[in-house]
Amino acid sequence: MSDDLWGTDRLDLTAYLERIGVTEPPGPSREALEEVYDAHLRTFTFDNIDVLLDQHPGVDLHEVEKKFVGRGRGGYCFEHGTLLGAVLDRLGFAVDRRLARVGPDPTAAGRTHLVVVVDLDGERLLADPGFGLSVWRPIPMVDGAVDEVGGIAHRVRWGEHGWALERAKDDGWELMHTHDEALVVPSDVALGHHYTSTHPTVHFRHRLIVTKLLADRHISLTHNTVTIRRPGEETEHREIGLDEVMGYVEELEVPLTDDERTRLRGRLETLD
Repeated sequence: MSDDLWGTDRLDLTAYLERIGVTEPPGPSREALEEVYDAHLRTFTFDNIDVLLDQHPGVDLHEVEKKFVGRGRGGYCFEHGTLLGAVLDRLGFAVDRRLARVGPDPTAAGRTHLVVVVDLDGERLLADPGFGLSVWRPIPMVDGAVDEVGGIAHRVRWGEHGWALERAKDDGWELMHTHDEALVVPSDVALGHHYTSTHPTVHFRHRLIVTKLLADRHISLTHNTVTIRRPGEETEHREIGLDEVMGYVEELEVPLTDDERTRLRGRLETLD
């Protein structure tokens, strides 16, 4: 899809690469894709903090770049997908943005998740940086393809509703989301973001979600629980209090202003 449609020429690619600590690759390759993707996940949190604080700047590339690259903040799928899609465009990759339906029943969900599909040397790969506990490297879009990283396995399936991404859980597979191949344009992303960040029934309005992939573990934080996954070890999941929640926000290096930190604590006190 044309770079002009998404305005990727506006992106300060050098500043982004400096932020994630990666040298600009000489051209598109599987190695370069995986390096940028991994560094992106380890640099930026998945979080809905701005939604909870009613201060979301929107998902235009310029606003996302200021937030992620300028401040080092994170965000949710519409932001991650917007930024990573622009970066990969600028690095010479063939990129499509796709909207997905989240949950076990694709017929009961709106298209409220954004993924990035990369076409590289005739192979399509699914990059999903904005789902919290998603693929930790791009996975081939081949029916039945399975990839395991850090003890977590994912599978891609083609079916009636399009491409399904599943995660291994217990003795089976859990459907995470399903995306189709319909055209996606910036206004689609803006509409999806508006619904997801403002509709009173959406879970992002009623619970904190912060996740980050660290060097030795993956941490998932809510307003009252923490889940820690380490390769080869049993998952740790426990309830925690507000002081510990705010402590994990600090540990995950979420760069909040003093005012944001105060307002976030106050907002979390209102959540069940």
